[in-house]
Amino acid sequence: MTERSFEELSEDIDTVRQRILAMMNALKTYFVAKDEVIELMTLATLAQEPMLLIGRPGTAKSDLVIRFCEALGVTGNEYFEYMLTKFTEPSEIVGPIDIGRLKEGRYVRKVDGKLPEARIVFLDEIFKSNSAILNTLLTIINERKFYQDGKPVPVAMRMLFAATNEIPEFTELDALKDRFVLKIESKSVKDDHFDALLDAGLTAEVQRAFNLKPWAKLCSLDDFEAAKRYLDHIMYRAMNPDEGRPNRDLYFPPGPYAAFKRILQTLEKEDGIEISDRKVVKLYKLLRCRAFLFHGGTIQRSDLQILRYIPNRAQDMQLIHEKVDRLLRIDA
Repeated sequence: MTERSFEELSEDIDTVRQRILAMMNALKTYFVAKDEVIELMTLATLAQEPMLLIGRPGTAKSDLVIRFCEALGVTGNEYFEYMLTKFTEPSEIVGPIDIGRLKEGRYVRKVDGKLPEARIVFLDEIFKSNSAILNTLLTIINERKFYQDGKPVPVAMRMLFAATNEIPEFTELDALKDRFVLKIESKSVKDDHFDALLDAGLTAEVQRAFNLKPWAKLCSLDDFEAAKRYLDHIMYRAMNPDEGRPNRDLYFPPGPYAAFKRILQTLEKEDGIEISDRKVVKLYKLLRCRAFLFHGGTIQRSDLQILRYIPNRAQDMQLIHEKVDRLLRIDA
Protein backbone atom coordinates (compact mmCIF):
# COMPACT_ATOMS: atom_id res chain seq x y z
CA MET A 1 0.00 0.00 0.00
CA THR A 2 1.36 3.44 -0.97
CA GLU A 3 2.28 5.57 2.03
CA ARG A 4 -0.26 8.35 2.54
CA SER A 5 0.08 11.55 4.52
CA PHE A 6 -2.04 12.30 7.57
CA GLU A 7 -4.01 14.88 5.59
CA GLU A 8 -4.76 12.36 2.85
CA LEU A 9 -5.79 9.72 5.39
CA SER A 10 -8.02 12.20 7.22
CA GLU A 11 -10.06 12.97 4.10
CA ASP A 12 -11.72 9.57 3.96
CA ILE A 13 -11.04 8.03 7.36
CA ASP A 14 -14.73 8.09 8.34
CA THR A 15 -15.60 6.18 5.17
CA VAL A 16 -12.84 3.66 5.87
CA ARG A 17 -14.07 3.19 9.44
CA GLN A 18 -17.64 2.65 8.24
CA ARG A 19 -16.45 0.04 5.71
CA ILE A 20 -14.67 -1.87 8.46
CA LEU A 21 -17.73 -1.75 10.71
CA ALA A 22 -20.01 -2.80 7.86
CA MET A 23 -17.76 -5.78 7.13
CA MET A 24 -17.73 -6.77 10.80
CA ASN A 25 -21.51 -6.55 11.16
CA ALA A 26 -22.15 -8.40 7.90
CA LEU A 27 -19.79 -11.21 8.89
CA LYS A 28 -21.72 -11.70 12.14
CA THR A 29 -24.79 -12.74 10.16
CA TYR A 30 -23.01 -15.83 8.81
CA PHE A 31 -22.27 -17.26 12.26
CA VAL A 32 -24.37 -18.21 15.27
CA ALA A 33 -23.53 -16.45 18.57
CA LYS A 34 -20.03 -15.41 17.46
CA ASP A 35 -20.53 -11.63 17.54
CA GLU A 36 -18.10 -11.15 20.42
CA VAL A 37 -15.38 -13.16 18.67
CA ILE A 38 -15.80 -11.30 15.38
CA GLU A 39 -15.66 -7.91 17.10
CA LEU A 40 -12.43 -8.89 18.82
CA MET A 41 -10.94 -10.22 15.57
CA THR A 42 -11.75 -6.89 13.91
CA LEU A 43 -10.18 -4.92 16.75
CA ALA A 44 -7.05 -7.07 16.86
CA THR A 45 -6.57 -6.71 13.10
CA LEU A 46 -6.94 -2.95 13.31
CA ALA A 47 -4.32 -2.81 16.08
CA GLN A 48 -2.21 -5.50 14.37
CA GLU A 49 -1.97 -7.39 17.66
CA PRO A 50 -1.90 -11.22 17.70
CA MET A 51 -5.11 -12.90 18.88
CA LEU A 52 -5.72 -16.37 20.30
CA LEU A 53 -8.94 -18.35 19.84
CA ILE A 54 -9.58 -21.08 22.41
CA GLY A 55 -12.11 -23.85 21.98
CA ARG A 56 -12.79 -27.50 21.47
CA PRO A 57 -12.76 -28.96 17.94
CA GLY A 58 -15.86 -28.08 15.96
CA THR A 59 -16.47 -24.65 17.49
CA ALA A 60 -15.80 -22.71 14.26
CA LYS A 61 -12.33 -21.38 15.11
CA SER A 62 -10.86 -22.12 11.68
CA ASP A 63 -14.02 -21.11 9.85
CA LEU A 64 -14.05 -17.74 11.62
CA VAL A 65 -10.50 -16.97 10.49
CA ILE A 66 -11.00 -18.23 6.92
CA ARG A 67 -14.19 -16.24 6.35
CA PHE A 68 -12.68 -13.17 8.00
CA CYS A 69 -9.77 -13.32 5.54
CA GLU A 70 -12.12 -13.87 2.62
CA ALA A 71 -14.16 -10.85 3.74
CA LEU A 72 -10.95 -8.82 3.39
CA GLY A 73 -10.10 -10.35 0.04
CA VAL A 74 -6.93 -11.91 1.47
CA THR A 75 -6.19 -15.02 -0.57
CA GLY A 76 -3.29 -16.85 -2.23
CA ASN A 77 0.14 -16.19 -0.79
CA GLU A 78 -1.23 -13.30 1.26
CA TYR A 79 -2.78 -15.90 3.58
CA PHE A 80 -0.85 -18.68 5.33
CA GLU A 81 -2.27 -21.31 7.65
CA TYR A 82 -0.67 -24.30 9.29
CA MET A 83 -1.45 -26.80 12.04
CA LEU A 84 1.52 -27.17 14.35
CA THR A 85 2.70 -30.34 16.08
CA LYS A 86 5.73 -31.17 18.19
CA PHE A 87 7.34 -32.50 14.99
CA THR A 88 6.82 -29.34 12.90
CA GLU A 89 10.10 -27.95 11.57
CA PRO A 90 10.88 -24.25 10.91
CA SER A 91 11.19 -25.05 7.19
CA GLU A 92 7.46 -25.87 7.11
CA ILE A 93 6.68 -22.37 8.38
CA VAL A 94 9.33 -20.02 6.98
CA GLY A 95 10.42 -22.10 4.01
CA PRO A 96 12.98 -24.78 3.16
CA ILE A 97 16.66 -24.08 2.66
CA ASP A 98 17.60 -23.29 -0.94
CA ILE A 99 20.05 -26.12 -1.74
CA GLY A 100 21.50 -24.24 -4.69
CA ARG A 101 22.36 -21.26 -2.50
CA LEU A 102 23.63 -23.57 0.24
CA LYS A 103 26.22 -24.98 -2.17
CA GLU A 104 27.41 -21.41 -2.61
CA GLY A 105 27.82 -21.09 1.16
CA ARG A 106 24.62 -19.10 1.71
CA TYR A 107 21.81 -20.03 4.12
CA VAL A 108 18.72 -18.75 2.31
CA ARG A 109 15.15 -20.03 2.58
CA LYS A 110 12.61 -20.38 -0.22
CA VAL A 111 9.68 -18.38 1.14
CA ASP A 112 7.18 -18.73 -1.72
CA GLY A 113 3.82 -19.64 -0.19
CA LYS A 114 5.21 -19.56 3.35
CA LEU A 115 4.66 -17.33 6.38
CA PRO A 116 7.14 -14.55 5.47
CA GLU A 117 5.06 -13.64 2.38
CA ALA A 118 1.65 -13.70 4.09
CA ARG A 119 -0.19 -10.63 5.35
CA ILE A 120 -2.52 -12.69 7.55
CA VAL A 121 -1.30 -15.85 9.29
CA PHE A 122 -3.32 -18.53 11.07
CA LEU A 123 -1.49 -21.10 13.21
CA ASP A 124 -3.64 -23.86 14.63
CA GLU A 125 -2.64 -25.71 17.82
CA ILE A 126 0.09 -23.16 18.40
CA PHE A 127 1.09 -24.46 21.83
CA LYS A 128 1.91 -27.92 20.48
CA SER A 129 4.94 -26.54 18.65
CA ASN A 130 8.52 -27.36 19.66
CA SER A 131 11.23 -25.03 20.94
CA ALA A 132 12.67 -24.35 17.47
CA ILE A 133 9.27 -23.18 16.22
CA LEU A 134 8.65 -21.17 19.40
CA ASN A 135 11.92 -19.28 19.01
CA THR A 136 11.16 -18.56 15.36
CA LEU A 137 7.63 -17.36 16.18
CA LEU A 138 8.76 -15.11 19.03
CA THR A 139 11.16 -13.30 16.69
CA ILE A 140 8.44 -12.92 14.06
CA ILE A 141 5.83 -11.67 16.57
CA ASN A 142 8.16 -9.36 18.46
CA GLU A 143 10.14 -7.88 15.60
CA ARG A 144 8.14 -8.79 12.47
CA LYS A 145 11.23 -10.28 10.89
CA PHE A 146 13.03 -13.57 10.20
CA TYR A 147 16.60 -14.35 9.19
CA GLN A 148 17.91 -14.93 5.69
CA ASP A 149 21.61 -15.73 5.38
CA GLY A 150 22.14 -14.37 8.89
CA LYS A 151 20.45 -11.04 8.17
CA PRO A 152 17.07 -9.83 9.46
CA VAL A 153 14.41 -9.57 6.75
CA PRO A 154 10.94 -8.07 7.38
CA VAL A 155 7.90 -10.33 7.07
CA ALA A 156 4.72 -9.12 5.36
CA MET A 157 2.56 -10.25 8.30
CA ARG A 158 0.05 -7.70 9.54
CA MET A 159 -2.09 -10.05 11.61
CA LEU A 160 -1.52 -13.34 13.41
CA PHE A 161 -4.44 -15.48 14.49
CA ALA A 162 -3.72 -18.61 16.50
CA ALA A 163 -5.96 -21.32 17.87
CA THR A 164 -5.74 -23.94 20.56
CA ASN A 165 -8.01 -26.53 22.13
CA GLU A 166 -6.53 -25.67 25.51
CA ILE A 167 -3.81 -23.51 27.05
CA PRO A 168 -1.14 -25.72 28.65
CA GLU A 169 0.50 -24.70 31.92
CA PHE A 170 4.12 -25.22 30.86
CA THR A 171 6.28 -22.27 31.95
CA GLU A 172 8.34 -22.43 28.74
CA LEU A 173 5.22 -21.21 26.93
CA ASP A 174 4.75 -18.13 29.13
CA ALA A 175 6.58 -15.79 26.75
CA LEU A 176 4.42 -16.88 23.83
CA LYS A 177 1.20 -16.63 25.85
CA ASP A 178 2.04 -13.08 26.87
CA ARG A 179 2.36 -12.02 23.22
CA PHE A 180 -1.34 -12.76 22.78
CA VAL A 181 -2.81 -9.86 24.72
CA LEU A 182 -6.30 -10.81 23.56
CA LYS A 183 -7.64 -14.33 24.05
CA ILE A 184 -11.23 -15.42 23.60
CA GLU A 185 -13.16 -18.66 23.82
CA SER A 186 -15.11 -19.87 20.80
CA LYS A 187 -17.77 -21.88 22.61
CA SER A 188 -20.16 -24.55 21.44
CA VAL A 189 -23.55 -23.01 20.65
CA LYS A 190 -25.72 -26.10 20.18
CA ASP A 191 -27.25 -26.05 23.66
CA ASP A 192 -28.59 -22.50 23.42
CA HIS A 193 -29.00 -22.09 19.66
CA PHE A 194 -29.79 -25.56 18.32
CA ASP A 195 -32.22 -24.54 15.55
CA ALA A 196 -30.13 -21.58 14.41
CA LEU A 197 -27.01 -23.76 14.34
CA LEU A 198 -28.68 -26.31 12.08
CA ASP A 199 -29.98 -23.63 9.71
CA ALA A 200 -26.61 -21.87 9.51
CA GLY A 201 -24.73 -25.15 9.15
CA LEU A 202 -26.88 -26.38 6.28
CA THR A 203 -26.62 -23.01 4.56
CA ALA A 204 -22.83 -23.20 4.86
CA GLU A 205 -22.84 -26.69 3.34
CA VAL A 206 -24.81 -25.46 0.33
CA GLN A 207 -22.57 -22.41 -0.08
CA ARG A 208 -19.53 -24.66 0.01
CA ALA A 209 -21.01 -27.04 -2.56
CA PHE A 210 -21.64 -24.19 -5.01
CA ASN A 211 -18.53 -22.17 -4.03
CA LEU A 212 -20.69 -19.26 -2.89
CA LYS A 213 -19.02 -16.68 -0.66
CA PRO A 214 -21.41 -13.75 -0.10
CA TRP A 215 -19.14 -12.47 2.67
CA ALA A 216 -16.14 -12.11 0.34
CA LYS A 217 -14.40 -8.77 -0.23
CA LEU A 218 -16.67 -6.71 2.02
CA CYS A 219 -13.69 -4.41 2.61
CA SER A 220 -9.92 -4.81 2.35
CA LEU A 221 -6.90 -5.27 4.55
CA ASP A 222 -5.69 -1.98 3.09
CA ASP A 223 -8.64 -0.32 4.88
CA PHE A 224 -7.33 -1.69 8.16
CA GLU A 225 -3.80 -0.55 7.36
CA ALA A 226 -5.02 2.94 6.48
CA ALA A 227 -6.96 3.17 9.75
CA LYS A 228 -3.96 1.89 11.71
CA ARG A 229 -1.69 4.46 10.04
CA TYR A 230 -4.18 7.22 10.79
CA LEU A 231 -4.20 6.21 14.46
CA ASP A 232 -0.39 6.14 14.48
CA HIS A 233 -0.41 9.75 13.28
CA ILE A 234 -3.00 10.72 15.91
CA MET A 235 -0.95 9.16 18.71
CA TYR A 236 2.19 10.85 17.45
CA ARG A 237 0.43 14.23 17.31
CA ALA A 238 -0.80 13.77 20.88
CA MET A 239 2.80 13.94 22.09
CA ASN A 240 3.42 16.96 24.28
CA PRO A 241 6.50 18.62 22.74
CA ASP A 242 7.36 20.41 25.99
CA GLU A 243 7.36 17.37 28.24
CA GLY A 244 8.02 14.68 25.63
CA ARG A 245 5.25 12.34 26.79
CA PRO A 246 1.75 11.48 25.53
CA ASN A 247 -1.08 13.79 26.52
CA ARG A 248 -3.31 10.99 27.78
CA ASP A 249 -6.19 13.21 28.88
CA LEU A 250 -6.93 14.13 25.28
CA TYR A 251 -8.06 10.60 24.38
CA PHE A 252 -8.22 8.84 27.77
CA PRO A 253 -10.31 10.97 30.18
CA PRO A 254 -9.52 10.76 33.93
CA GLY A 255 -12.59 8.67 34.82
CA PRO A 256 -12.02 5.76 32.40
CA TYR A 257 -8.26 6.03 32.97
CA ALA A 258 -8.64 5.61 36.74
CA ALA A 259 -11.02 2.67 36.18
CA PHE A 260 -8.46 1.10 33.83
CA LYS A 261 -5.77 1.23 36.51
CA ARG A 262 -8.07 0.00 39.29
CA ILE A 263 -9.34 -2.98 37.31
CA LEU A 264 -5.83 -4.12 36.34
CA GLN A 265 -4.64 -3.77 39.95
CA THR A 266 -7.66 -5.69 41.23
CA LEU A 267 -7.20 -8.54 38.76
CA GLU A 268 -3.55 -8.85 39.74
CA LYS A 269 -4.06 -8.71 43.51
CA GLU A 270 -7.31 -10.67 43.87
CA ASP A 271 -7.13 -13.13 41.00
CA GLY A 272 -3.42 -13.54 40.32
CA ILE A 273 -3.75 -12.46 36.69
CA GLU A 274 -0.30 -11.80 35.27
CA ILE A 275 -0.14 -8.40 33.59
CA SER A 276 3.30 -7.53 32.25
CA ASP A 277 4.50 -4.01 31.55
CA ARG A 278 4.37 -4.87 27.85
CA LYS A 279 0.74 -5.93 28.17
CA VAL A 280 -0.24 -2.62 29.82
CA VAL A 281 1.17 -0.67 26.86
CA LYS A 282 -0.49 -2.99 24.35
CA LEU A 283 -3.83 -2.63 26.16
CA TYR A 284 -3.60 1.15 25.91
CA LYS A 285 -3.11 0.87 22.15
CA LEU A 286 -5.99 -1.59 21.86
CA LEU A 287 -8.25 0.72 23.86
CA ARG A 288 -7.41 3.60 21.54
CA CYS A 289 -8.17 1.41 18.52
CA ARG A 290 -11.47 0.23 19.99
CA ALA A 291 -12.53 3.79 20.80
CA PHE A 292 -11.78 4.86 17.23
CA LEU A 293 -13.55 1.87 15.71
CA PHE A 294 -16.78 2.00 17.71
CA HIS A 295 -17.29 5.70 18.41
CA GLY A 296 -14.64 7.73 16.67
CA GLY A 297 -11.91 8.51 19.17
CA THR A 298 -12.00 9.16 22.93
CA ILE A 299 -11.90 6.13 25.22
CA GLN A 300 -15.12 5.48 27.10
CA ARG A 301 -15.81 3.21 30.04
CA SER A 302 -17.44 0.68 27.71
CA ASP A 303 -14.13 0.23 25.87
CA LEU A 304 -12.63 -1.26 29.05
CA GLN A 305 -14.57 -4.44 28.39
CA ILE A 306 -11.57 -5.68 26.40
CA LEU A 307 -9.96 -6.38 29.80
CA ARG A 308 -12.20 -9.47 29.85
CA TYR A 309 -9.84 -11.12 27.39
CA ILE A 310 -6.42 -10.81 29.03
CA PRO A 311 -6.01 -13.97 31.21
CA ASN A 312 -3.25 -16.37 30.22
CA ARG A 313 -5.06 -19.43 31.62
CA ALA A 314 -8.21 -20.96 30.11
CA GLN A 315 -9.71 -21.65 33.53
CA ASP A 316 -9.64 -17.91 34.29
CA MET A 317 -11.49 -16.83 31.16
CA GLN A 318 -15.09 -17.00 32.41
CA LEU A 319 -14.18 -15.78 35.90
CA ILE A 320 -12.39 -12.67 34.61
CA HIS A 321 -15.07 -12.00 31.98
CA GLU A 322 -17.69 -11.81 34.74
CA LYS A 323 -15.45 -9.93 37.16
CA VAL A 324 -14.52 -7.20 34.68
CA ASP A 325 -18.20 -6.70 33.90
CA ARG A 326 -18.95 -6.47 37.63
CA LEU A 327 -16.10 -4.01 38.27
CA LEU A 328 -17.26 -1.85 35.38
CA ARG A 329 -20.77 -1.71 36.86
CA ILE A 330 -19.38 -0.80 40.29
CA ASP A 331 -17.13 1.86 38.78
CA ALA A 332 -19.92 3.42 36.75
